[in-house]
Amino acid sequence: MVSDVARRRHSDKASPIARKLRQSPTDAEARLWSRIRHKQLDGFRFRRQQPIGRYIVDFFCPEAGLIIEVDGGQHAEDTGERTRWPEGRGYRVIRFWNTDVLANTDGVLHKIRDALRA
Repeated sequence: MVSDVARRRHSDKASPIARKLRQSPTDAEARLWSRIRHKQLDGFRFRRQQPIGRYIVDFFCPEAGLIIEVDGGQHAEDTGERTRWPEGRGYRVIRFWNTDVLANTDGVLHKIRDALRA
């Protein structure tokens, strides 16, 4: 169940890494965060660089069990496992390329809204 997994304490090693990632977001992550933080997107609360199990996900909406990943070259090889693992634990994962977030932010937000309502 998602709520059980979400409440599980993440590893002590993940917290400093997540903190460091929050301090140096990519341009695409910074743009998306500026549009979804403070419940700007239909009142849903998001966390960024959230440890979930063995991964640190870019954005997480606990209420909807939704993970949003913004991919650049660093995730190109392992997106399958980075999607299958959380989905196998009840989360929904949507992915966007950095270029899509930067070139079509409103379109990305529309797809996120659709996922939140699903």
